Amino acid sequence: MTVEFALNAEVRSDLGKGASRRLRRNVAMVPAVIYGGEKAPQSISLLAKELAKLLENEASFSHVLSLNVAGSNESVLIKALQRHPAKGYVLHADFIRVVAGQKLTAHVPLHFLNQETSVGVKTQGGEVSHTLVEVEVSCLPKDLPEFIEVDMAAVEVGQIVHLSDLKLASGIELVALAHGNDLAVANIHASRVAKDTEEGTAE
Repeated sequence: MTVEFALNAEVRSDLGKGASRRLRRNVAMVPAVIYGGEKAPQSISLLAKELAKLLENEASFSHVLSLNVAGSNESVLIKALQRHPAKGYVLHADFIRVVAGQKLTAHVPLHFLNQETSVGVKTQGGEVSHTLVEVEVSCLPKDLPEFIEVDMAAVEVGQIVHLSDLKLASGIELVALAHGNDLAVANIHASRVAKDTEEGTAE
């Protein structure tokens, strides 16, 4: 079932740092900006509790959102969030407009499959280590995946899974790979316990 992500927003005319502080403090609103596409940047405000609820779903970060701004709908992606350093709530949000037929870049989470039953863990006693938890992709809005799967089933101890090993749907390109950076995604290494046992036996 496809989940629809939508938020209501108000146009913000009272700008500046002081205005943003008043907005957050007085009415539990989060200042934000929409930019990109063929339109000028637009300052908006969102209800903090609505934004927090949306962000509880990991998929909201890699989905095209419908932003209702004063009765007009904008298709956007979350581009950046500024959070409170201690409490973690959102202080400011940046959204980028999505234009149908134009490629976009977005960060998509990785979902690791078959870790506990992989060859390296189940039969060789290794441990899985993740180097990346998300990747940046380039694709058309209609092709944007909610997540990308990393199947660890056949990975053995000492083996590394790279970006080039990921299976991608048609139309999706990994930005780092396009720039020649075949980054490590995950690996299975010998567990510390196993190493200690081997060293003890050798002694």
